[in-house]
Amino acid sequence: MKRGYDQRPLDFKGIRTYSLRERKSKVDVELFASPLRPGSSLKDFIDSLPNLLAAKDFKEVVTRIISAVQGGKMVLLGMGAHPIKVGLNTIIIDLMERGVIKGVAMNGAGIIHDVEIAMIGATSEEVEEGLEVGLFGSAKETAEFINAALKDGHQEGVGVGRAIGRAIQKSNLPYLGMSICAAAFRLNIPLTVHIAIGTDVVHIHPSTDGSILGELTYRDFRLFASLVASLEGGVYINLGSAVILPEVFLKALSAARNLGYKVEDFATLNMDFIQHYRPLQNVVRRPTSKGGKGVFLTGHHEIMFPLLAAAVLDGLGSKS
Repeated sequence: MKRGYDQRPLDFKGIRTYSLRERKSKVDVELFASPLRPGSSLKDFIDSLPNLLAAKDFKEVVTRIISAVQGGKMVLLGMGAHPIKVGLNTIIIDLMERGVIKGVAMNGAGIIHDVEIAMIGATSEEVEEGLEVGLFGSAKETAEFINAALKDGHQEGVGVGRAIGRAIQKSNLPYLGMSICAAAFRLNIPLTVHIAIGTDVVHIHPSTDGSILGELTYRDFRLFASLVASLEGGVYINLGSAVILPEVFLKALSAARNLGYKVEDFATLNMDFIQHYRPLQNVVRRPTSKGGKGVFLTGHHEIMFPLLAAAVLDGLGSKS
């Protein structure tokens, strides 16, 4: 019986070595975080972060947003509906009012939650409870308000975003001040809505007209492409949209470049609590392959976006 393997262990006596001091190292103590002292400011906190990985990216994107605002460049926010559902309307509206965000794009669910917030100060139903009895997404007031606004917008030749924002503003809804759409209309900031028919609860209501949905959202796509065409030197933020906005953004960017617009030196930022394929490819990597900077920051919207906003506003205040 054999007492060992046929394969013999390697003898490491001949291994070549080098001096640690001569090696290139990726981590240096100069990049380490600094402990905060009691009473430190927000700027102190940002400065104390390590200059490594996501912390380094966070600092860079804050700097790029500040530079874009100071240079009069486009800062464009693309968002899913989840940021509304975690209470970020007030933060987004504040950035619009302060001149940081110069354009907003939403998916179709965004206007549903925004309208409900404006109407009653609450949104987001229990899906399972409604689905079991066939009443999920069947709120009467939401659908009738949205569809009536879109019909008015169709007659006047505007897109979804402006039609909804104007309707909320004109109706003087109780929580008007909490509506992103109304704020965009009041501030004359372009807000586009990108509807995929069948994805939103209002599409099952009898007042829905598919031809109006299609025409108005196509108007908004063309307007969004114009905003993307002006991104040179600016920043595009994708906040919580895993599919719709990353796909729309990529096509709009291709159209802008096809028409001769230079959109190469700009920054993109994807923010979500998990990383998805499309935002990573269509927001962070592919659009910035000719230049610029693509960044993804992973974390909960309700923490990460207010932190980003606070850092930007603090930086703008300190440089004004």
